[in-house]
This record gives sequence, structure tokens and C-alpha cells, in this order.
Amino acid sequence: MIDTHAHIYATEFDNDRDEVVKRALEQGISHILLPNIDLESIEPMLNTEAAYPEICRSMMGLHPCYVDANVDETLKTIHSWFDKHKFIAVGEIGIDLYWDKTYKAEQEKAFITQLNWAKELNLPVVIHTRDSIEETLTLLKTEQDGSLSGVFHCFGGSVDEAKAINDLGFHLGLGGVSTFKNGGMDKVIPHLDLSKVILETDCPYLAPVPHRGKRNEPAFVSLVANRVADLRETEVNKIIEITSKNAINLFKNIK
Repeated sequence: MIDTHAHIYATEFDNDRDEVVKRALEQGISHILLPNIDLESIEPMLNTEAAYPEICRSMMGLHPCYVDANVDETLKTIHSWFDKHKFIAVGEIGIDLYWDKTYKAEQEKAFITQLNWAKELNLPVVIHTRDSIEETLTLLKTEQDGSLSGVFHCFGGSVDEAKAINDLGFHLGLGGVSTFKNGGMDKVIPHLDLSKVILETDCPYLAPVPHRGKRNEPAFVSLVANRVADLRETEVNKIIEITSKNAINLFKNIK
């Protein structure tokens, strides 16, 4: 299994990161992919990758929740890192209108800018959307020239939204929300195109049932795999095989 979205460099793991990685390996996790969020997360993320070089792979990007009036300067610094280090993706990027719409224009600018980086660098993008699926798809339709690929991480939308995302050439990242009884994904997952599905945790957030409300960790991606298998009425090993293959094909630099 591959946890395609995990923030194990976060302070929540400072006291037991070795144990967290060990539990992941025991569950059969081969890779843990690390999305960047802002300027402050770069150092701990790269330190974590260096500590577990056989397992962890880093991305570089600016998360929409950390976009502000200084977006141009921040993006300049973020972009400079692509000359210093090999990253597997541009991420995590996107639009988030859940908490605050103050910097909506700046978020859209940052999103488009980073999509263009991905085109230039021939890297996939990892997209964060919250209360912004329509806005995100509209921008993506404009920017998609056939060269963009990536994933809408933490997907919790409808079958129609899933199809719109797939039609643009993008994958769906399924995580803890897939296990929530009130999440609605039990009606969606049976109809998804499995060739466009990858698994993730988004740890330390959104822990799957039965750990909901507690700290999430990469080992719990197995619970997501089991939930998807149950909803698809198939063997969990089949889900693991398909989603891992999808992740390797999408993030070509993880092997």
C-alpha cells in the first residue's frame, strides 16, 4: 500500500515518528508521500524524508490556506526549491473557501501559477479543495492542455463530481472520510472508476473509523482499503493492487 498524502513531518508526530513509520511498515505500507503546505513546513518535511529515505517522498507547493497578501514573494521562494531538490509532485495546491474568502483572488492566482510549474516540470499536482469544487474545476478546465495530471486529494464529493474530475484526467484520493457513516461515500465509491483511485490518510487529520477524532497515521490507510473493498464487494488485495499501481503510475518518481 502507498499512503499518497501524509503530514508525518507535523509536530503531532515529533514524539513517536519512528514508531509511526514502523507501524506503517508492519501494515504493508511501502511509501509515504509528503505534501508541503507553507514555508515553515519545508524544513521538517525534508528532514523527515532524509530520515526515512526508502519510504518517504516529498512534494513542493503552497497550500491555499497559507495564501495571503504576500503570495508573490512566497511563491517565488517555494519555486526556488525545485532547483535544489527532487520532488515527486507540485503540492499541495488548490482553493479553500471554507474558513475565509478574503484571499480568493490570490488563491486562484497561486493555483494557476503552480499548475503552470507542473506543466514546465512535467510533474503531477496534488489538489486540495474545500467548498470550492466548482471554482477549482473551472480553472482546471482552462489550464488543462493535456499535459496536466494529478489527484484531488481527500475526495468526498458526488459521482458527477468524480466523473468531471476523471474527465479532466485526474485521480481521486480516498481517505478517512470514506469510512464515515455520515460521509455519504457509501453511495459514491461503488460507482467510481477504480483506475483513477488512490489511497491516502491526510494524517494527522481525518482518522478513519474506528479511530475517528483521534490522530491519524499512515498505518490506517489499510482501514480505507478495507472500506473501499467492502463497498465494491471485492477482495481487499485487489483494491491494494489497483490503487498502488495507480499511485506508482501517477507519481513516477517514487520508485
